[in-house]
Amino acid sequence: MTPRFHLAIPVDDLAAARGFYGTLLGCPEGRSNDHWIDFDFYGHQLVAHLAPRAAQAHNPVDGDDVPVPHFGLVLDWEAWEALAATLTAAGTDFVIAPRIRFKGQVGEQATMFLHDPAGNALEFKAFRDIGQLFAR
Repeated sequence: MTPRFHLAIPVDDLAAARGFYGTLLGCPEGRSNDHWIDFDFYGHQLVAHLAPRAAQAHNPVDGDDVPVPHFGLVLDWEAWEALAATLTAAGTDFVIAPRIRFKGQVGEQATMFLHDPAGNALEFKAFRDIGQLFAR
């Protein structure tokens, strides 16, 4: 079996989580009850739990004020472009709008940050050369 990550995140509205993860991002829903929902987050288990959310900090990265904590996915370039177009067309209020980071450098990548309805920060990125994912 290929390992898959499991991530549980706090949300304050399960219906809003269903709309964001299920409808907007297209993540199929798994098991659920009145307090949580499992989503198939691109083959990984993301669980939205009704719970209070912790405060968020920020760190500077290539001129951006990156929210911490955050989670997301590394997509291939074409999938990232398609998701950026979908989110932009949906009127998404980006924390960091789709852009190219570290242009012309080791680790050049496309990135975008947004919040889910509960305020959890997500980053979707793609590397020009996926071989640089863990480059130093």
